[in-house]
Amino acid sequence: MLKRTLYFLSFLIFFGCGSAKKKRTYRAPRTISIAGSPEETVPLEKPKKEKRKHSKAEDVIATAMTFSGTRYKFGGTTKKGMDCSGLLYVSLRENNITFPRTSYQMAEEGKRIKVGQVQKGDLLFFKTSKKGKRINHVGLVVDVKGNDIKFIHSSTSRGVIVSSLREGYWNYAFVKAMRIL
Repeated sequence: MLKRTLYFLSFLIFFGCGSAKKKRTYRAPRTISIAGSPEETVPLEKPKKEKRKHSKAEDVIATAMTFSGTRYKFGGTTKKGMDCSGLLYVSLRENNITFPRTSYQMAEEGKRIKVGQVQKGDLLFFKTSKKGKRINHVGLVVDVKGNDIKFIHSSTSRGVIVSSLREGYWNYAFVKAMRIL
């Protein structure tokens, strides 16, 4: 009973701390007067914000992050349990991106990039099996700060977590990075 209560409180704390979205209101465009003709006005347009390069990537990352803490389950694609490729498959599918289901098939999609070029939304591929010779693990880059690359993935021991490519195990198992967005 105590375990359930602690789990419930943790759930409330984790999901109850979000902030509400601000409601956007319409504003009439501002105008300026042209010198010499006070009755004429010209609309002063706000410079349009550049469409964020990584908005699609950020949407996919946000979707993947909702699965944080989900336990590992081979072949799983739900909150009850998921594997590494299932996490990415679901996160991409929920953002209208069709992609293969398995990590080794995913590794054949997109454009290969160098580690120094990695951005949010790129995929990292690993060989974690000593026996197997093909890619068997995948992660989604969620943050890049200098040489530190953070990625979300589903670990067999800890479930869906964010790890760093600088960690010895992941650095050793790393094979390649691919850009798909």
